[in-house]
Amino acid sequence: MELHFDNTLLRALPRDPIDGPQVRQVPGAVWSSVAPTPVAAPRVLAWSPEVAALLGLKQDDIETAEFAQVFGGNALLPGMVPYATNYGGHQFGNWAGQLGDGRAISLGEAIAADGSRQELQLKGAGPTPYSRFADGRAVLRSSIREFLCSEAMAHLGVPTTRALCLVGTGEDVVRDMFYDGHAAPEPGAVVCRVAPSFLRLGHYELPAARGDTALLRRLVDFTIERDFPELSELAPGAERDAAWFTQICTRTAVLMAHWMRVGFVHGVMNTDNLSVLGLTIDYGPYGWIDDYDPDWTPNTTDAQGRRYRFGWQPQVAFWNLSRLAGALSLLFADPAPLQEALQAYADTYAACERADAAAKLGLPEGAPEAPPLMAELRGLLHGAEVDMTLFFRGLGDHAPGPQALAPLADAFYDPDKYTAHRPAFEAWLTRYAALCAGEDDEAARQRRMRAANPRYVLRNYLAQEAIDRAHDGDLTGVHELLEVLRHPYDDQPGREAFARKRPDWARTRAGCSMLSCSS
Repeated sequence: MELHFDNTLLRALPRDPIDGPQVRQVPGAVWSSVAPTPVAAPRVLAWSPEVAALLGLKQDDIETAEFAQVFGGNALLPGMVPYATNYGGHQFGNWAGQLGDGRAISLGEAIAADGSRQELQLKGAGPTPYSRFADGRAVLRSSIREFLCSEAMAHLGVPTTRALCLVGTGEDVVRDMFYDGHAAPEPGAVVCRVAPSFLRLGHYELPAARGDTALLRRLVDFTIERDFPELSELAPGAERDAAWFTQICTRTAVLMAHWMRVGFVHGVMNTDNLSVLGLTIDYGPYGWIDDYDPDWTPNTTDAQGRRYRFGWQPQVAFWNLSRLAGALSLLFADPAPLQEALQAYADTYAACERADAAAKLGLPEGAPEAPPLMAELRGLLHGAEVDMTLFFRGLGDHAPGPQALAPLADAFYDPDKYTAHRPAFEAWLTRYAALCAGEDDEAARQRRMRAANPRYVLRNYLAQEAIDRAHDGDLTGVHELLEVLRHPYDDQPGREAFARKRPDWARTRAGCSMLSCSS
């Protein structure tokens, strides 16, 4: 196994003068040198063929004892220099001060087979200076969820960090899943996450909050030069900084539109969990919408305020970006460019929402009727408790018109609501059919809808079923689910069980509808 590393972040940005995992405040530095803590018996449980190929790794590399040792945290390859980074953040709307990589340790920046730079990061590899009161470890259930969702999102076409592998540690980790005094030992695991960069909004907030303008300046310049090479033709200064922030805003808008299109709920959209590259990052108490409910949040910590509920995600992203604008204002004499970038977020999101409404309904791009028609449909789906994924995919499988409702009956969770709302749905379908008839190309409508509406998503109960089997020593469920999620828009004969709506037993079960930040 051979990987080549070029660790630019370590060369370009100031390090913590103290080594090791002892918890401390780290002023004036972006990263701390810290090694993964070895585990008893690392074993590869699952891996992504696409990410392996990106890194130039083959199956023979992954099936070696060396691979498990390296990606379990017991050994390093030449060129690996492990470290954790220092950042702050707003959590649930409040400034939390220094946070940092509490259970993530980066191994270095690998040069991938395509020449791109990919940072390799172990999540669950032990304590760091930023672990606060935690042990830096991760349990198998949360690691399975992160591994599967990272890859599921990529295959859905949603910008995301990736996952190379899932490694069992052979050790137990004690966790209190719902923070209710019922801690218990669980199997431990490590996920190797892969991304061009793991820099978050909070990386820039922290030096700004400390008044360290010089460090903020160095960090911004480094980020632009390494991660935004398309801006290299601009001279350093306010114009380049503004173009960079605008890109962060527009990329984030595109990301939010993708989340809303496929029904993904992040669950903990703190500013330290938002990537400056516009990637989905930090898969914790996430969830997938079953019945369409804009007020649903999977995070038990958010159950009262519902700050991070499904329908509020675009507004939260704007709020988070506004916090970043406040941090970056230290570098601007005039706030106007920052305000313009925030407006670019709103404009980009609105354009994406219009385009996605047309695509999900199979109408031509730019169809003016799509947004109001979609808004009305969302109200119907919410009121009648209808499965979002099943309804939109089924809508594209049948000729439009009121007669199409009967084949969609299985998407309704409550038969009585199906009966009560049937006239309203049939009226909507009649209007929809009239629009489709005006286009006179049924095959094109179906192609557009199948490209925008997945057949398979990582439903919470499917992940939990795979986790339950894994806890019994059977990884088959993880492997099967990963294979299905590699082709989410394709019909997969024989795998219809993975495209069913949430069963009644999963409505209130832990892991299916209720999750915590340790999930």
